[in-house]
Amino acid sequence: MAGLFRNVLKAHQWVYEHSGGLVGHRLLLGNPTLLLRMVGRKTGKERTAALTYGRDGEDYLVTASNGGSPRPPAWLANLKAKPECEIQVKRRKLTVLARPTLPDDPDYARRWAIVDKVNRGRYSAYQKLTKRPIAVVVLTPVG
Repeated sequence: MAGLFRNVLKAHQWVYEHSGGLVGHRLLLGNPTLLLRMVGRKTGKERTAALTYGRDGEDYLVTASNGGSPRPPAWLANLKAKPECEIQVKRRKLTVLARPTLPDDPDYARRWAIVDKVNRGRYSAYQKLTKRPIAVVVLTPVG
């Protein structure tokens, strides 16, 4: 089942990218989705991830859940190595600075509540599957 879901997500990302953002902003259950473009820390190549997001004022929030895996997603390490990246929301592209936050951040609980609500409690379920704290990544538009 996980393989099927992974293939559906890949297809969704492909449609989002290849339609120029005309199709794909809403994922399967209606969750808002952005495209996060970053540079691979090992390869130096552009990498893209389709991620559901929440909003906190001007900031966009994404969650490094990796489906509750014990390992965070590779894109998180890429952002730590090079925090300046690009997001695409629908057809709009923005340069952003990424800042991962964890439970010791005073705003983490509030941000977690935002992204968990957008995803109908799925992130809380993922947190129960892993011992690592799941990061909420704040994407702040530059300029």
